[in-house]
Amino acid sequence: MSEQRPRVISIGEVMIEMARGNDGRFVMGCGGDTFNTAVYLARAGIDVAYATALGDDAYSDGIVAMARAEGMGADLILKVPGRLPGLYLIETDAKGERHFSYWRDNAPARELFELPDWGKIAESMMAARLIYFSGITLSLYSNTGLGRFFAAIEMARKNGVKIAFDGNFRPRGWKGDLSRTRTVFMEALKRVDIALPTYDDEATLWGDPSPEATVERMQAFGIGEIAVKNGPNSALIAAGGKIEHVPVPEVVQPVDTTAAGDSFNAGYLAARLTGEDPLAAAAAAHRLAAEKVRHRGAIMPRNSAAVH
Repeated sequence: MSEQRPRVISIGEVMIEMARGNDGRFVMGCGGDTFNTAVYLARAGIDVAYATALGDDAYSDGIVAMARAEGMGADLILKVPGRLPGLYLIETDAKGERHFSYWRDNAPARELFELPDWGKIAESMMAARLIYFSGITLSLYSNTGLGRFFAAIEMARKNGVKIAFDGNFRPRGWKGDLSRTRTVFMEALKRVDIALPTYDDEATLWGDPSPEATVERMQAFGIGEIAVKNGPNSALIAAGGKIEHVPVPEVVQPVDTTAAGDSFNAGYLAARLTGEDPLAAAAAAHRLAAEKVRHRGAIMPRNSAAVH
């Protein structure tokens, strides 16, 4: 995967994040699953751009400024006049598990592939090195938006672009409509080269009894590389005709599990894009995720991010 030099494009939604600290006060940042992964990819030295839509307000400007400060391309962030980005609050319990509250139904990211400039996003996708998106990305779009998105993915893939997908199933985003979710996910899985699912999500959505069952189901779609995340348990890697467990090197007592999977995905993809094999990539991914869960919020301070 390291022979070409064009950039990675990560697609989805970035929101204003309010995370409650130890003193009970909220600290403002920003986050969103595919955005978090893009940040950690950029910190690993990967050329990455983020594709989304924001408003023309000060909060949206702040998000764009942060993306640029992290070394990400911001030319695929479309601005919609008079609109605001989504907002979420994170509360964490004593075990570091999080509870989210969202205000995002009117966020412009939902219309990315229906805005007048959506063709700019599709055109950029054709020349990417890798396109990354998630189940949360898919939950944003209307059927019209999904049709355009899948068509662009298909054309990009025919151009030799690799497609990476994290199922990241959140029932609330799909309004509990499991049949539509499964239909949309199946359309996505037909167009994926690297799958980065989380076992708990797959068990909820598909009833998979084990990570091995997740691998088998995804291989039926022709997906050649699969890394199943399983919390503090070993990741299951299926690539090159082999299936192997990669254990978590050190089980960390988490401060905040927000973006644990997003950082794992970034660690994995960054290692693969720089020529590491899938097992070494999974080990690097575990290390980055372990570092992330020691910090509050989706994006940890930059000086603590040791990717390798």
